[in-house]
Amino acid sequence: MAYKSFKTEIDPNPEQAQKIRQTIGVCRYVYNLYLAHNKEVYENNGSFVSAKDFNKHLNHFHCIVADPWIKDVSTKAVSKVVTNAEIAFKRFFNKQSGFPKYKKKSRQDQSFYMVQSVHIERHRVKLPTLGWVKLKEFGYIPTYATVKSATVTHKAGRYYISVLCEDPETQAPKQNTNQGLGLDLGIKDFAISSDGQVFGNINKTIRVKKLEKRLKREQNSLSRKLEHKKSNRGECTYKGKNLNKKKLRVQVLHKRLADVRKGYQVYVIKQLAKTKPAFITIENLQVKNMMRNRHLSKAIQQQSFYQFKLLLTQACKSLGIELREVSTWYPSSKMCSSCGVINRNLKLSDRQYICDCGLNIDRDINSSLNLKQAVDYKVLV
Repeated sequence: MAYKSFKTEIDPNPEQAQKIRQTIGVCRYVYNLYLAHNKEVYENNGSFVSAKDFNKHLNHFHCIVADPWIKDVSTKAVSKVVTNAEIAFKRFFNKQSGFPKYKKKSRQDQSFYMVQSVHIERHRVKLPTLGWVKLKEFGYIPTYATVKSATVTHKAGRYYISVLCEDPETQAPKQNTNQGLGLDLGIKDFAISSDGQVFGNINKTIRVKKLEKRLKREQNSLSRKLEHKKSNRGECTYKGKNLNKKKLRVQVLHKRLADVRKGYQVYVIKQLAKTKPAFITIENLQVKNMMRNRHLSKAIQQQSFYQFKLLLTQACKSLGIELREVSTWYPSSKMCSSCGVINRNLKLSDRQYICDCGLNIDRDINSSLNLKQAVDYKVLV
């Protein structure tokens, strides 16, 4: 049995939208309450309160005495957020991440989880405590699939639902017999494949530059509505009646930029899939180390290499394409794709790779050819 997720926008009425915001607010409060309670118990007794024990404390004290309004929202959503907080603590104790952070009301992307009583129809979806909610895209979520869970998200003034379904009609991916591809990711051009396809940097287009210019103008306007205090923490107080409207404008532009960049990455993957390669080889980029270059950090951040890797992994898994990854230290740029000689003196400013064997080729295409010919790699999918 295969699982598949579907995400689409919903159109709740004013009462449902208020209920969604209320549920998100309660989940945020319970999450922060669990963090504060666990921190206090650990400082006093050196022990850790599990999600199961905290749920008992929540039901017997907070839901009855201190905060009875917690029961106004879905209990599954509240239980799930406590489980997520417990996972965050366990990752901290295992030194996999930092100490869990408190959730902020001003955060742009907010969501809550539900696991039962979700029914799908062509034009609407039935959710616990919300009832039937209209879908903006009819027929996208299959009505025959069994719903395992759902997540409702509020982002930049719009509402979305992500549904995880059991899809019995999912077919096994077909095995491709064509040659493989080497894919080199960069800043000058987003991606260069070994078969000669060059995908430019969308951040250099007029469309993205206009959005960034408009975002900068709205951020400056938002900053003028904040009265900053002189303190080490950089605290600020709010002034102006239209502050929330201005913040929403900034969030909408951030989301629009993110959607444009993600849509371009999906387009790149579709063009690569049309060639039906047997495998695709990419390089394991250490983006954190690359970001240390202050001259290129913004350009590297805008490329969203990690998001592209996730999308490419998902596409290769569904299409039956083997996804390979070579080590960070693989000399794909400095090695000649014809004779295999490594040019240690190659600089970043050298855009042509010239070898003594007579090869004169573009640097990025040479790198993609080396990735295609790599024999030491790790299979991701």
